Amino acid sequence: MNVRENWQIVLLVVFVVGSGIALFAPVAGGADDGGFTNLQYGIQLDGGTSLQAPAVGITAEGVNVSAEDQTPLAQDISETLSLDPIDVRTSAGSQTVEVFTRNVTQDQLRDALVEAGYQPERVRDGVTSATREQMVRVIRDKISESALSGGSVSTIQSIEGPTFISITAPDRDQEELQALLDERGVVRVYAVHPDGNGSWVRDNVLSQEDFSRISPAQRNSDGNPVVPVTIRDSVADRFQDDMVEYGFGQARQCQASTADITNVSEIEGYCLAVTLNDNVVFAGGVQANLASSFASGDFATDPRYQMITGNMSEANELEISLRAGRLPAPLDFENARSQSLEPSMGEQFRTDSLLTGIMAVFAVSGMIYFRYRDARVALPMIVTAMSEVFILLGFVALVQYPLNLSHIAGFIAVIGTGADDLIIIADEILQREEIATDRVFQNRFRKAFWVIGAAAATTILAMSPLTVLSLGDLSGFAIITIVGVLIGVLITRPAYGNFLRRLVLDA
Repeated sequence: MNVRENWQIVLLVVFVVGSGIALFAPVAGGADDGGFTNLQYGIQLDGGTSLQAPAVGITAEGVNVSAEDQTPLAQDISETLSLDPIDVRTSAGSQTVEVFTRNVTQDQLRDALVEAGYQPERVRDGVTSATREQMVRVIRDKISESALSGGSVSTIQSIEGPTFISITAPDRDQEELQALLDERGVVRVYAVHPDGNGSWVRDNVLSQEDFSRISPAQRNSDGNPVVPVTIRDSVADRFQDDMVEYGFGQARQCQASTADITNVSEIEGYCLAVTLNDNVVFAGGVQANLASSFASGDFATDPRYQMITGNMSEANELEISLRAGRLPAPLDFENARSQSLEPSMGEQFRTDSLLTGIMAVFAVSGMIYFRYRDARVALPMIVTAMSEVFILLGFVALVQYPLNLSHIAGFIAVIGTGADDLIIIADEILQREEIATDRVFQNRFRKAFWVIGAAAATTILAMSPLTVLSLGDLSGFAIITIVGVLIGVLITRPAYGNFLRRLVLDA
């Protein structure tokens, strides 16, 4: 076979082989259910939990705050409302002030802003879209770091009411998923030291944003669970100076026991304490080598040290929180909607979906053969249509896109539309007078291809809004359909035209 003249068929073969590698080779990532393919399944086909919850918060809009004043304003609001500073966010760009707590009303936020010299245009429940986008990113990172394969995070706008953050976790129960998301993952490092008046001061010396690198949780040479971290260069000098000022330029022994304390306010003595969601996971002193690096200034040139925890579970949780970052706002589980599906039911749905797909293939194949009554025409058409589905499966496996029932519906739609397009090509070429030259064949093929190209463009335009709108399963259906249409127009339709060209010109 001349490769140059039959490059369309060669391209189809290349994509089929590549799809086979993506589906079955270990390099594409393992299957989430221990099966023989690399396909990932969503909760509808694998069991698991879907959780939809709004973010806790109140937003004041139309606050005329400048970039220079947004940090002081946040501090004023947090002090006036007795809030943790992380529960207040101001934005000069969007002219908004957000408060992430259930303990503040709209009137209280408005009064606090008026007291600070600002008059908001509107105060409403909920958070801004920028905050929701950050929450989606952080939750996605949490799911990824905790090895919940096939998990996904998105936003869904309810018809009336708040915008929900939707989290799906295949093969996980609701308690396990909610436990991962229940806390915001706030990590702080405190230096406990005397104030000179007989009292102990607890200064927050490091926060999550101050770390540039987080190494995997492990055990050190003494067998203690640790999370090695690296501090940002821009923070290292300040942290080093604080440590010397607070008396950690020399070795210190901390008398507090992590097992006996839960809050940093209970610690007395020279200690460095690490808290996760305000709970102390470690309190300890400073060893001689680290203290000397503070005193000499060497620490700032290589700002690495190890966060020690009480056990490996705490170390793993600390690592996840440091890597993923903290949630800017907590999730409102009191108004959440959840759905759980047993793995056995998901397996049954997979079986039913496979049977439905096989039935669709046989139905389309039977109609094609009934129409043409010629195996030389029908067989290449069937093989090409099935190749299109196989390539689409390879794409799904390669990008590790979790399959749900809506995606199966998209596959069936691709089978039907693909067969329609191939019939259009065959009718245009075979249902008219005999073709004697390659030029005549190409003219007829182009006419047919313009028709299916226009139909493909219409389908893509119609489906595109569904891919970006927060419409749940409809988005998955649209994505599969669009990718299938593109595979058909760019790969399988030209290959089938080449099959027909060889058939009619070599006959």
